[in-house]
Amino acid sequence: MNEVTDRNDRTRKPRRPLLKKKRTWVLLTLAVLIGGLVYAMQPSPPLPCNGNGERMQAIVHHEYGQADVLRLENIEKCMPNEHQVLIKVRAASANPLDWHYMRGTPYLVRMENGYRKPLTERLGVDVAGVVEAVGSQVTQFKPGDEVFGVARGAFGEYARASEKRIVHKPAAVTFEQAAALPVAGSTALQGLRDGGRVKQGQRVLINGASGGVGTFMVQLAKSYGAHVTGVCSTRNVELVKSLGADHVIDYKKEDFTQADQRYDVIIDNVGNHTVGNLRRALTDEGTLVMIGGGGPDAGDWLGGMLLPLKAMFVQPFVDQDLGFFLSEARQDDLRSLAGMVEQGKLRVVVDRTYPLSELPEAIRYLESGRARGKVIIAVAAPQP
Repeated sequence: MNEVTDRNDRTRKPRRPLLKKKRTWVLLTLAVLIGGLVYAMQPSPPLPCNGNGERMQAIVHHEYGQADVLRLENIEKCMPNEHQVLIKVRAASANPLDWHYMRGTPYLVRMENGYRKPLTERLGVDVAGVVEAVGSQVTQFKPGDEVFGVARGAFGEYARASEKRIVHKPAAVTFEQAAALPVAGSTALQGLRDGGRVKQGQRVLINGASGGVGTFMVQLAKSYGAHVTGVCSTRNVELVKSLGADHVIDYKKEDFTQADQRYDVIIDNVGNHTVGNLRRALTDEGTLVMIGGGGPDAGDWLGGMLLPLKAMFVQPFVDQDLGFFLSEARQDDLRSLAGMVEQGKLRVVVDRTYPLSELPEAIRYLESGRARGKVIIAVAAPQP
């Protein structure tokens, strides 16, 4: 017994300096990353408006805060620069990104958009509408084209977008369906394909399966041939089943991190479990993809970033793949998503639709965490 104990001691002792060394490198890496973010994300002034005297209605916020700071105002109608298109907005959709910018939390947001007050006062990202005008260097679009994609300031009658961040909308896809796709659809597609590297036959768990991203993820994971488990509240169990989930866990009745089942891939859209508990539900070489989480009460400094930071410290010491994922607007992916909707292979779940004037109420509802699928903002076609 003593020989075995001594041998175990000899094998353990050399690991301690190695662990300390790895931990030191993690801390140094974190310091460099934060320093780089602070340097790279210094506030820059918004693009010039290049207006021609025309006016339009749009949601603006002159200060950070809760939904009460949002105002529907008559502002200058900005014209596109040489690489932009001007879109007459027909529909937009609300995302957590919108209330992050509205509140200015976590404070990293303010590094990009101003510390004391927002430099860019317009909100909204997901957009669908009709091209009104194009810049001199735009080659992919012309006035009258129906398009959708990403445009800063989508909560207004008009919004400007880079021609590289929008695509043509199929005629069979409504403006409301198209507006639901850019952020949530891209996050779901890229999170599964690029972040989770989901393959046929894998056991995939989606935490937050009934939300804007989750409803797309359940369907896309099934299209990859995965065995899909969705986690949601009691009232959303039937919805998640209808989207194709093989198994649905009601989180009010069962904690999946404490059960015996292990998963090859866990997609966490909620951030309501510790890294240790999430790892317990993974296979030994499983993949955890952290996409969202942390509502308005998650903290002003780090918010939903706290969990990924903790995972980063754990990653060097485990075989499991623990990662945080951010999507980007890619034209090929937007076309693929729209094509699947057009062919009936992807269902857009819309919970509620609000007029532009009721955007504050739409944001409050989104912040509550009760939204099933997407929250759409309908923008009446501006009068000529």
